[in-house]
Amino acid sequence: MKIAVPVKTNRENPAVAPLFGKAKWFAFVEDGKITIEENKASGGVRVVDWLLESGVDVLIIQHMGDSPYQILKEYDDVTIFYAGKERITLDEVLKKYEAEELTIVDDTNEHEIIRSH
Repeated sequence: MKIAVPVKTNRENPAVAPLFGKAKWFAFVEDGKITIEENKASGGVRVVDWLLESGVDVLIIQHMGDSPYQILKEYDDVTIFYAGKERITLDEVLKKYEAEELTIVDDTNEHEIIRSH
């Protein structure tokens, strides 16, 4: 399983970036190893393409536009989790993910999470 999280910096334990499509960095977690890569894609839809090409299974976000969400929901292989509105670090959000404390974004709540931003 490969997890992607938009983050603000390429330092250890960065804060989660609030804007998915404009995040300068993404943390990838695979087999317990965390790597941070520069986001060279421009805009949310292109970021989605990059993440899909990278083999991401799980995406943890704070904010995402409607277009990237609509594209991702077509892929049953990618689950989107909501990290909440408050500032949170990568370590904190991964602990919440492991404890199953994050909300899955789907058609029942996407209006509140995706479109409300």
